[in-house]
Amino acid sequence: MKILVAEDDDNIRAGLVHILEREGYRCLQAAGGKQALAVYAKDHPDFICLDIMMPELNGYEVCKEIRRGDQHTPILFISAKSEEVDRVLGLELGGDDFIMKPFGVREVLARIRAIARRLLAQQANHARHAPFTLDDLEVFPAELRARRGGEVIDLGPRDVKILQLLHDNRGRALDRNEIFDTCWGVDYFANSRALDQHISQLRKRIERDPKQPRIIRTVHGVGYRYEGEAVDRRL
Repeated sequence: MKILVAEDDDNIRAGLVHILEREGYRCLQAAGGKQALAVYAKDHPDFICLDIMMPELNGYEVCKEIRRGDQHTPILFISAKSEEVDRVLGLELGGDDFIMKPFGVREVLARIRAIARRLLAQQANHARHAPFTLDDLEVFPAELRARRGGEVIDLGPRDVKILQLLHDNRGRALDRNEIFDTCWGVDYFANSRALDQHISQLRKRIERDPKQPRIIRTVHGVGYRYEGEAVDRRL
């Protein structure tokens, strides 16, 4: 899923890109309003994080221009403007949500995951978005969530890719390169530490006992494997 991050502050833009890419989103970047429109026209992002105070064209103007021919691509305004009138104006121009600076990582991810769920829900009838089961964990790709009983677990796009790969290859040891190519992309520089850290954090959320995992098991010298019986539960 591609996200256009349009923000003129280099540090804030780099921080947002880091947060989103760590979750598994592909980021496009723009440092000003005109550049944002050019990237939008060229690369057709799935949704947009849009700063308001930018050079050349501000975020409101960029939003208005996009909405002339595109009523569907979600737009999340990110701004230091905190007055209610600013938020209302952004939403009236066609924005889907509004988040104020300074913001926390969890808040940004929660807002973006909400947008991503709406996008994925529109494609839920596609086979790759069908729910599936790993052990006692039900995974709902279109929602970016998993459920175990009454517990709801939020997932990122990369988490879903990893779990889908394990599900589709149950019983087979997946080496690190295959996991990277599928879940990070072939252009990503493979780093075993990055993979192991991601798996460690994912286990903490989805395993009943992360120290004795039933879903993501380590295959020493190779990578990881899911050994349990997988049962699809298509809704």
